[in-house]
Amino acid sequence: MEKAPAKGVWCPTVGVEEEFLLVDPSTGVPVNRSDEVIAIARDRFGLDLEHELTGAQVEINTSVCEDVEQARRELLETRRVVAQAARAAGCRAIAVGAPPLGDGTGEITDSLRYRRIAHEFGALAEQQLICGCHVHVAVPDRETAVQVCNHVRPWLPVLAAVTANSPFSRGDDTGFASWRSTVWSRWPVSGPPPVFTSWEHYEEVCDTVIAAGTALDRAMVYWDVRPATELPTVEVRVADVAMTVDDAVLLAALVRALVAQAVVDVERGVEAEPIPQETLRQACWGAANAGLPGDTLDVLTGEPRPVRRQLDDLVQRLMPVFEANGDLPAVQRGLRLLDSEGGGADRQRRAFRNGQVEPLLSLLEVDNGDRAESRESAAG
Repeated sequence: MEKAPAKGVWCPTVGVEEEFLLVDPSTGVPVNRSDEVIAIARDRFGLDLEHELTGAQVEINTSVCEDVEQARRELLETRRVVAQAARAAGCRAIAVGAPPLGDGTGEITDSLRYRRIAHEFGALAEQQLICGCHVHVAVPDRETAVQVCNHVRPWLPVLAAVTANSPFSRGDDTGFASWRSTVWSRWPVSGPPPVFTSWEHYEEVCDTVIAAGTALDRAMVYWDVRPATELPTVEVRVADVAMTVDDAVLLAALVRALVAQAVVDVERGVEAEPIPQETLRQACWGAANAGLPGDTLDVLTGEPRPVRRQLDDLVQRLMPVFEANGDLPAVQRGLRLLDSEGGGADRQRRAFRNGQVEPLLSLLEVDNGDRAESRESAAG
């Protein structure tokens, strides 16, 4: 699952999952066209997409990637196919954390598992028409995975702010950079996880929430960072789906380096900062509210600080890892995009300033932002 270490640094493989929203091409209102889009992607383009909880969503997955540049190439190509399949099905696929227009509910996908979730959780399931980005990074074993999660926890607020990309709901500005995070927080097992002392401790807590009926199984233990249920990976789930591929790749590079450093720290016996779960919840709420331009609690200092400065701190902390694993150019490209264009929420607010739907949908269409960036790169 992992590359050979470079310069003494753990260089794990990485995988990215993205969820996209299907909307009417003119009004931007969500439409339940996932069956058609998935069939067209498979039959015309040979791409297997995944269903999600509602019929207005589709999911893509990269392969197990050796580095984030491979992930970038795969995401660019897959997004292009998704966009073409959606257009062929009479809709648009947009990369946004929550529906900016229309109703925030969707028809539950007709599968045994999703029907069971809808039966057990009612309106909570129907109102989960939201789209996230999940990054998987390989780890040596389950015991290490639990300890790595402890090391990643303090940086969840910063990671959330990097791709905050859902400021609107029903056509109105929510005041949040990530409205998806607020909707998602209603699930009983969501948000930052507690500190776990061992894999056995993690399993005991999972058993408790399943026995309580707040999760049907371990796949519904929806903490923002967790050991994956099937793969030997750590999965970070805190982010909105990114507006562009380079936003997603920046997130993947940050997560990959965090996990790589954590693996080394665990092997050296370095203890993770035991940030209280409630402290992390407050900081994550602040990050979802403020996004990249604002302030949120720095959980390592206990004081509010600009998110952008906290991101700089994280990048500097991980610089030796980026230099060793080859991801530094991708990080620099992602940071340039944030500094020139702002975060996803900032870009959306500029596009929708006059309430015109087309500029917003054009900005969010899964391949439009990346085509624009390609033109800019060629011009440069």
